[in-house]
Amino acid sequence: MIVIIDYGAGNLRSVQNTLDEIGVTYRVTTTPEGLDGASKVILPGVGHFGQLIRAMDERGLRAPVLDIIRRGTPFLGICLGLQALFESSEESPGLTGFGLFEGTVCRFPPHARVPHMGWNQLERRHASRLLEGLPEQPYVYFAHSYYAPVVGGTVASCTYETAYTAVLEQDNVFGVQFHPEKSGPAGIAIVRNFVEL
Repeated sequence: MIVIIDYGAGNLRSVQNTLDEIGVTYRVTTTPEGLDGASKVILPGVGHFGQLIRAMDERGLRAPVLDIIRRGTPFLGICLGLQALFESSEESPGLTGFGLFEGTVCRFPPHARVPHMGWNQLERRHASRLLEGLPEQPYVYFAHSYYAPVVGGTVASCTYETAYTAVLEQDNVFGVQFHPEKSGPAGIAIVRNFVEL
């Protein structure tokens, strides 16, 4: 069973619509108990890094999610859900992320128009299971003011003022900075690739 984490501010409905279109069953949870028996976990994210981290901690979800990841269950973080995989964010100094990837999520430079919103192309860096079957540089839809650095697990990047991580893949951990549920056929294909892992 695919489980979507509801921390109180995610873009749940659009993610649910995508899974409905693919034709898979899922459940939404706000509690650690709802993660029991999950075959895959999705953490959608919109809003503020601190809000997501505090909500996950208040609901007691951080430790169970990290435990599920360590056990090898496929995990997909979307937008802020990807940023949460890093150690910290300039958006919330003093709060720690999940720490699965080294580095700090940074705000785009002062002269950049933020949020970075709209369609942009992915630049592939390594082979990718999420991007399998897609064009070499597909267009996807972004909406964010902060970006994750390029790291060893970055399989695709994007450039807006600077190069940043657009797609992460490391073992069973996946993340996308863009919104696949708002990225048309390419986005549906990416979610389907995750579902069919």
